[in-house]
Amino acid sequence: MKEQLEEIRRAAKRDLRAAADRRALDEVRVRYLGKKGALTAILRQMGSLSAQERPAVGRMANEIRGQIEEGLKTRIGELRAEETARRLEKEKIDVTLPGKRREIGHRHPLSIELEEIEEIFIGMGFQIVSGPEVEYDYYNFEALNMPKDHPARDTQDTFYVTDNILLRTQTSPVQVRVMEKQKPPIRIISPGRVYRSDAVDATHSPVFHQIEGLVVDRGVTFSNLKSTLETMIRRMYGEDSVVRFRPHHFPFTEPSAEVDVQCFECHGKGCRLCKGEGWIELLGCGMVHPKVLSNCGIDPEIYTGFAFGMGLERLVMRKYQIDDMRLFHENDVRFLSQF
Repeated sequence: MKEQLEEIRRAAKRDLRAAADRRALDEVRVRYLGKKGALTAILRQMGSLSAQERPAVGRMANEIRGQIEEGLKTRIGELRAEETARRLEKEKIDVTLPGKRREIGHRHPLSIELEEIEEIFIGMGFQIVSGPEVEYDYYNFEALNMPKDHPARDTQDTFYVTDNILLRTQTSPVQVRVMEKQKPPIRIISPGRVYRSDAVDATHSPVFHQIEGLVVDRGVTFSNLKSTLETMIRRMYGEDSVVRFRPHHFPFTEPSAEVDVQCFECHGKGCRLCKGEGWIELLGCGMVHPKVLSNCGIDPEIYTGFAFGMGLERLVMRKYQIDDMRLFHENDVRFLSQF
């Protein structure tokens, strides 16, 4: 039996050295120390020994068990160290290598231009206000001097939720809400999303952005409107920009005008960008209609005002010579990275 124990000692030592991973090491443990292991089988035979032989064989068996357990502990430490070394080698970083450039996002051209316009008007003493995109018919049309039979109220242009609730077609309702709550002097711009029932193409979208402005005070004249818009346009497009006002009609302003800027490309001679006209239309404007002031509780005999409205997409397309509005909504990184 002592010879069998010595053989178990030698075999266990050899198998411990040969164990290449934790799984193999666990197999060695089970092979020698498990319930059906070699050492356990020897200990079960000790009952056949004489009383004089048992102590010596017992001490030898316990010594071998201790050696195998110590060998297991040592080998598991070695395997862990080897695994750590392999992982460190695999994950080794050469700090002398140049770093990898991470691509960062780009601001959207609409956001860039909107912030620029807001800064221009804040510098002129305007406040920025906002209002609901789901609006009452009264604020979107009636208070702005557009009766029930006005063509702009046709359902082909407007998204109606109910007969009295709709998706706003302009940000002018914000001006009405401000005039109802605030006494003059008033000087605001109201940027935001608006909705029209238009088919999507290069120049139309059912969702786009407008920036509308309003000034109401004593003695406000068309000259004030003209100087305000010329200041904005020259700060946006350069001090050499040439501006013209053309008579027009809007139901909420009287008199009304459309504002053009001389083509940046041909300077009035006519080219592809301005379609041969030499001028590019930018926005509409006019003096606030007395009836609109009255609807908002402001006495038109005491106060006058002017209003203007412009499409943000149109301004950006003109400034950066973009010929397709759909590019703003497609999230094409190649397009956005230019800004």
